[in-house]
Amino acid sequence: MDTYADLVFLGGRVVTVDAEFSVASALAVTGGVISAVGGRDDVAPLVGPGTRVVDLRGATLLPGINDSHLHGCAFGMATPPLSLDLGHPAVSSLTDVAEAVREAVGRVPGGQWITGHGWDTGYLDECVSDPSRLPSRRDLDAVSPDHPVVLYSFSGHATWVNSKALELIGVDRDTVAPPGGAIVVDEAGEPTGLLHEGAQALVQNALPPLSRQERTDAIRSNLATLARLGVTSYTEPGLGPGGDGIMRGALGAETLDVYRRLLADGELTARLGVLLLPTGMASTAEEFARTLTALGKPGDADPRRLAILGVKIFADGIVPNKTSWMHEPYIGGGCGSLCVGGETDTERTAEIDAMIRHAHAAGHQLGVHVTGDRACDTVADAFAAAMAEHPRPDARHYVIHGDFLTAHSMKVLAAHGFGVNMNPTIKWTVADMEEEFVGAERAAYAWPYRDAIDAGVRVASGSDAPVTSPDWRQGVATMMLRESKAAGRVSGPEQCIGLAEAIRTYTIDAAWQDFADGWKGSLEPGKVADLCVLDGDLLTADPHDIPEMPVVLTVVDGQVVHDTLRD
Repeated sequence: MDTYADLVFLGGRVVTVDAEFSVASALAVTGGVISAVGGRDDVAPLVGPGTRVVDLRGATLLPGINDSHLHGCAFGMATPPLSLDLGHPAVSSLTDVAEAVREAVGRVPGGQWITGHGWDTGYLDECVSDPSRLPSRRDLDAVSPDHPVVLYSFSGHATWVNSKALELIGVDRDTVAPPGGAIVVDEAGEPTGLLHEGAQALVQNALPPLSRQERTDAIRSNLATLARLGVTSYTEPGLGPGGDGIMRGALGAETLDVYRRLLADGELTARLGVLLLPTGMASTAEEFARTLTALGKPGDADPRRLAILGVKIFADGIVPNKTSWMHEPYIGGGCGSLCVGGETDTERTAEIDAMIRHAHAAGHQLGVHVTGDRACDTVADAFAAAMAEHPRPDARHYVIHGDFLTAHSMKVLAAHGFGVNMNPTIKWTVADMEEEFVGAERAAYAWPYRDAIDAGVRVASGSDAPVTSPDWRQGVATMMLRESKAAGRVSGPEQCIGLAEAIRTYTIDAAWQDFADGWKGSLEPGKVADLCVLDGDLLTADPHDIPEMPVVLTVVDGQVVHDTLRD
C-alpha cells in the first residue's frame, strides 16, 4: 500500500447524505480527502502504522455542518467575554438585564461603553405580562448613570440605550430618525431609549469602530465555538461598506481583511463564504450600483477556504418591528414596506428591481434579505425578470429568511433554480411571540419548510448568529417538531420535515448555495474530509433529544479541530 489513510472510522453510523441518503459503517480519510466509504473491509487495507483509527461505538458520522447564514465576527463580538449575554435563559426580566449592567459598571473604567446582546421582549417577564411595556432608558439609568450603555436585541433590528448614551449620540425629542428607522418616544415625545432599524446607525456612528485586534479576537472566538459544534463551513452574509455602521463595523469591509489574514496565518479553522454588502438599508439603486462597481470582484487566494460568493441586499425588515412588507395588515394595522429608497411602494419596488437587475447582470450571486410575503413575491419576480433580461446558467440566487414565502414565490424560485435560506432556530425562538403581530395562522406558517421543499426549492438552513446560537442540533429538532422555545407549542405542524431533509439543509444543500456541492457537503470518495461526529445514533434518536447529543469530533480538510474522544 503506497498511501495509508490518516484517519479511519469504524463501527458507527456513517450518514453519507449522498443522493440516496445511504448509511455506511466505516470511512477513511487520506490527505484531506475522503478515500473510502463502506464497511470495515473497505477501509481495513488503508490502515497503516500512522493511521488514527476511531471506533465510533455506534456514534454518528456526518458531513461537516455548513451554517449558511452566520455573522461570524458579529457573533464573536456578541458573546462573552466580549459582550454581556442578555439572551434567554441568561436573563428572564428587565430587572435581570439591569443587574447584569450594574455588575458590568463595577468592572469597567468610568465612561467606557457597556455592550450587551440578545435581549428579547418575548422572554422578559415584565414585557410578557404587559405587552405594552417595552425596555426603556429608565431601566438602565439607575444602575448606569455615567457609563453609556448599548444593548442589541436578539434580532439585530433594535437597540436599547440609556440616557448617557442618548446624550453622547445627541438624540433628543427634536432628532429626526434616518430613513427606514424609528426613534421610539413616550407620551411626552421624549426618546425612550429604543432605536429601530436604520435609527440604530445613530448610536453605531458614535461608537468607536472595532479595532483590528478586536475583530481578530471576535473571529477567533467564533471559530472556536463553531469547531465545538461541528460547523466546518459558514457564510458571512454581508461584509462591505454597507456594514460599516452595523455593530461597530463588524460587517464592514475591514472584517474581510482580517479573515484573509487569519487564512494566511493558518488560523481559519472553517471554510468561509462571503456575500459583499455594498450598501445598507434605505439605499437607492444608483448608490448601490455605484458602490458595487467600485468594489469590483475581489480575487480569492484559496477559494475552497475563503470565497467571495456574491452580493447581499436588504429588501425589507422583520415581523416583530412590523417592517416586513406584508400583503395583509399586521394586527393593529400597517403592512410594512420595502426598506430601500423611494417615497411610494411603486418607487421602492422599482428600486429593488434595479438593484437586483444590476447585480445579476454584473455576474454576481444574489442573497436578498426578505421576510414579508409581499416582499418575497417582489424579490422572486425581480430575480425572474433579471434572468429573462440577462440569461445566466446556474446563478443560484436565493432569498434570505423567506419567513412568509408564498406559493407564488416558491413556484418562481423553483422554476429558475433559485433557493431560500431559512432559519429554524429563529422559528423556535419567535414562534409564540409572532402571533401578536400577525395572528396565529400566519405565525404558524412562518418558515414553510415542507411547502418549499415540496415545491422544488433548494432550502438551506442558517442560524443568523448572533440572532440565535449556531447550534444546528436545535435547528434539526425544530424542523422535525416545529415546537416553540418559550411554550413548547407546535407551530405549523404541516410544515414539519423529516430528519434526512433537515440534515440536507445543513450539508449538501448549503454546499449547493456555495457552488460547492461537487466537492463538499456529503461523505463520498473524492470529496473533502469535513466531518462531524455526534455521540449516539442520530437516525433513531427522539428529535427532542437531538439538541443534547454531544459533538465529540470535528474535522476540517482532514485536520482535527475539535476532539473530546481523547479527553
